[in-house]
Amino acid sequence: MTSERNTVLRSLHDVGLAAWFGGSLMGAVGLNGAAKHHSRSWKENASLASSGWARWTPVSAAAISMHLVGAGGLLGANAARVATQQGVASSTLAKTVLTGAALAVTAYARTLGKKIELVSVGLPQDAEDAEGRPYDTVKAERQLSYAQWAVPALTGGLLILNALHGEQQRPTSQLRDMWQRASPLAPHVPHVQDVQNWYRTR
Repeated sequence: MTSERNTVLRSLHDVGLAAWFGGSLMGAVGLNGAAKHHSRSWKENASLASSGWARWTPVSAAAISMHLVGAGGLLGANAARVATQQGVASSTLAKTVLTGAALAVTAYARTLGKKIELVSVGLPQDAEDAEGRPYDTVKAERQLSYAQWAVPALTGGLLILNALHGEQQRPTSQLRDMWQRASPLAPHVPHVQDVQNWYRTR
């Protein structure tokens, strides 16, 4: 059973994910909501929101990088448990899929946000860039709104799976799941409940 500490990796994983989730949720709720009612000018409102998201982007990139480094390190440290403990491989796969989706949506949202920023800021060089990228601003803004809400939804799912992984790392859970996986291969292996009762008396 896995018992070694991975404090640094867990800290990178959890703090990075928390910042990714919290920042995206605050932006979708607070920043976008405040900018939407800032004035009657769409250009001013879009410029304010774009400026806020641009300031957040470097922090978000750092948080995502921290999370990915921590996740990769933890995957390597728990490779044996992923291979032997029932249910861990499937939850790890689900986390991988959600992480990939969250990364893709985050990048897509930033691309859309940059397009709107080019139109709303109003600098001459930005206007020239915008002219070379024809698109429907209303459609882009609607897609951006969906994407900015999808990021906290996906990263929230990662937080739930992270909680599940924490439960799966309990010693009793590890023992039960490993025994359940091994029992079909060995008919004479003791029943999992008997093993758990023995473990609790130690």
